[in-house]
Amino acid sequence: MSSSIIMLTAMLGMNSHLPPLMEWQGNSEQLLQQQGPLTTDFELSDGTDSPNYEDTMAFVDRLVAANPTQFKLETIGTSDSHRAIKMIVATEQGGGKSKVINSDKPTILVQAGIHAGEIDGKDAMFMLLRDIATGKRRDILAKVNLLVVPILNVDGHERRSEYNRINQRGPAVMGFRTNGKNLNLNRDYTKLDTPGIRAIMSVINEYKPDLYIDVHVTDGADYQYDVTYGFNPSFASESPAIAQVLENQLSPEIDKALRKQGHIPGPLVFVMDKRDFKQGLAGWVATPRFSNGWGDLKGLPTILVENHSLKPYKQRVLGTYVFMDGVIDGLANNIDILREAVKKEAEFLPKKLVVERSYAKTPDFIQFKGIEYKQFESALSGHVEAKYLGTPVDYEKLPIYWQKEVKTIVNVPEQFYIPPAYPEVVEKLELHGVEVIKLPASSVVENVSQAAVSDYQFDSVPFEGRFRVEASFNFNVLPEKVDVSGWYKVETARPSGELATHLLHPKAPDSFFAWGEFNTIFQRTEYVENYALEPFARKMLKQNPAMALAFDKKIREDKKFANDSKARMEWLYARTPFYDSAYLKYPVLMAFGAN
Repeated sequence: MSSSIIMLTAMLGMNSHLPPLMEWQGNSEQLLQQQGPLTTDFELSDGTDSPNYEDTMAFVDRLVAANPTQFKLETIGTSDSHRAIKMIVATEQGGGKSKVINSDKPTILVQAGIHAGEIDGKDAMFMLLRDIATGKRRDILAKVNLLVVPILNVDGHERRSEYNRINQRGPAVMGFRTNGKNLNLNRDYTKLDTPGIRAIMSVINEYKPDLYIDVHVTDGADYQYDVTYGFNPSFASESPAIAQVLENQLSPEIDKALRKQGHIPGPLVFVMDKRDFKQGLAGWVATPRFSNGWGDLKGLPTILVENHSLKPYKQRVLGTYVFMDGVIDGLANNIDILREAVKKEAEFLPKKLVVERSYAKTPDFIQFKGIEYKQFESALSGHVEAKYLGTPVDYEKLPIYWQKEVKTIVNVPEQFYIPPAYPEVVEKLELHGVEVIKLPASSVVENVSQAAVSDYQFDSVPFEGRFRVEASFNFNVLPEKVDVSGWYKVETARPSGELATHLLHPKAPDSFFAWGEFNTIFQRTEYVENYALEPFARKMLKQNPAMALAFDKKIREDKKFANDSKARMEWLYARTPFYDSAYLKYPVLMAFGAN
């Protein structure tokens, strides 16, 4: 770090650029342990620091050694930089994986540090696990099994700096948002490019948790809430029965626990206009590239925690501990009704599926605990900016625009058929927990549809390491039987059928197609010479009067086409039997009737 940066920081103060703080003192401060065999680095620093990877893993080892019967340590994956991704398995009777899988007790999967600068969950879960290990909280494992991943993005965790997040109060040194390849793990839940998310998929497949908790810190505006959390709301969820249980049974218990300990729980919302809070809130509905959007489609109850970045690190970590206490009680008290909702969603087989939404034009209204702000003309930005003043203000009717508008609906095929040339797609489907059937020799299907790309546009810059593509399609029933020997079949009348549709239907914005898994269909690899095409096309038009009339009509009505010799010959070439039949054809076939 340059000396000029150090001097500037000293002059300005590390957090002097941030809005003034509301005063806080909560009962949860009693959770802190000042001295003891397993006092965390967070506690030793009076709530300001979080340890690096090496010290974190050393504490994990001490934690497991302190309670080897109830705690087991697993390596669930390895990062791109060859760091181990660890998970602590905590059960009352011990036994690790086998005990969890064969137990009727609810199981919670908690992950921290998917965005490694947002590491609150690590230090909170260390305190909670420490209290279990030392016998202070014997009640927890009597209620639930715990799977705890203290750092998911281990490479990003070690890109540590005091300057990684300009709008976050602590820890003093924090990790980075993306991993060693600059990929955002919480945009990877469909394409599965990162070792961290692939590891989490394996954990979910093996342990089948009842509840999945993903702990983050916000990037947005100032408000009174210190712990916000959410999930796709029941009116916009693909698993509404699950969302209703989270809304009506779990959330009240979580909120009660937080309020009792001096924290202010709030809804997971964002701001429509960051320069003018009063313009209203954005009610986000997560798509499956995100943890909670993926969980919604998977039928796995998933809660996204977004602690408020402008609150001090100590307050946020203590709030996370209390949040988990509320989650544990809420799940233990309502596990039967939640499992019934999961079963109901697994049995629901939609004929149509919403794959894309947009914000409503007309808002709903909610009560909201905001922070007073003023607007001013900034000489730096040349724009009106907002300055938060640190004073609480309660909005009785603040507009909120939910993503209620349905933008794209698709018909759900009964089956998808994947050619054997795409084993990486099959591997990813199986990681998603989607059942894939390899078809035997002499397998034939008929009345299957294929999507043909009619128009397309690639992104001009890469996003998450990929050039995404948007396309329009014509869907055509193939006139002949198709030999699918050695192909792979996915049936949507299965518990993961909705997720499979989002992954395999090319019109879905988070499909494998949209993420570029099939970009080779846009390539032309055989060519034509006009000296061969011209005489062949002349004979073809002579033998096919309807085609000849269509060609003449296009020349008469489309002057650009008429004056483009290359376009004219391309039109003719596309109608010859020599043309590449796979060009611009989505190779995954779809069956909308019994086969």
